Amino acid sequence: MPDVFANITSVPDDMLEIIANVLETRAAIPSQQEMLRDYLSEITFPENAEVLEVGCGTGPACRVMVDWPNVAKVVGVDPSPVLLTKARELSRDIAGIEFEEGDGKSLRFDDASFDVVIVHTILTHVPEPEAILAEAYRVLKPGGSLGLCDGDFSTATLQTGPNDPLEACTGAFVEGFVNDKWLVRRMSTLTQAAGFEVQPIRSYGLIETIAPGLTMSWVDRGADALLAQGRIGSELAEALKAEGRRRAETGSFFGYMAYAALIAVKPT
Repeated sequence: MPDVFANITSVPDDMLEIIANVLETRAAIPSQQEMLRDYLSEITFPENAEVLEVGCGTGPACRVMVDWPNVAKVVGVDPSPVLLTKARELSRDIAGIEFEEGDGKSLRFDDASFDVVIVHTILTHVPEPEAILAEAYRVLKPGGSLGLCDGDFSTATLQTGPNDPLEACTGAFVEGFVNDKWLVRRMSTLTQAAGFEVQPIRSYGLIETIAPGLTMSWVDRGADALLAQGRIGSELAEALKAEGRRRAETGSFFGYMAYAALIAVKPT
């Protein structure tokens, strides 16, 4: 099953509404907020910095960056008009943010247009991520910074012990919503190959046990994917979802994934 994000413009509106809710749910998780702010703190934002986020989705990272010290303007680009409509709605009272439809592999901006480019949790979903990095390099000013962050989906798990039935949901979710679950393992070398000077990679983690949000969505999306593929019936799909909620109610839920971020600089 192909990654739905790889061709986001073909995704039905009802699925895009689910994706928009998941993006905002994830952005509200304290550890995700801390991760974003931690790696942003390692980036040099010159005075009156102009920032581009490639693959902004509903814009949660843009909403953080527009209030970052020295930032004058944030531009968010995404190929999905539905997600951009949501981004504009959520940012309607915030000055300094612009959103526009576009492909991160073929940006409309001139060379050396931005001081900082952010690519937040999208490279794992992109066939040929090298094209995204090449465009980020092109539109950055010499000496400008690139911030990359993504989930290491090879570590994603709902498993609490051997032969855990919920792990089938994890596998189906990753299969259907991730293009390259190993991308983080190659993030440094890909960025170096694009011409950047790369700093050491930074590691983070997401664990949900009490009131799970993001990882509970793996249960639902994974069970739905298994059902759609004919691998299980509707009764088992509902049973898997019920088991996820039973664990959440009894305090026995566990969802985990590692994340990584790196900062890179375009040579002067």
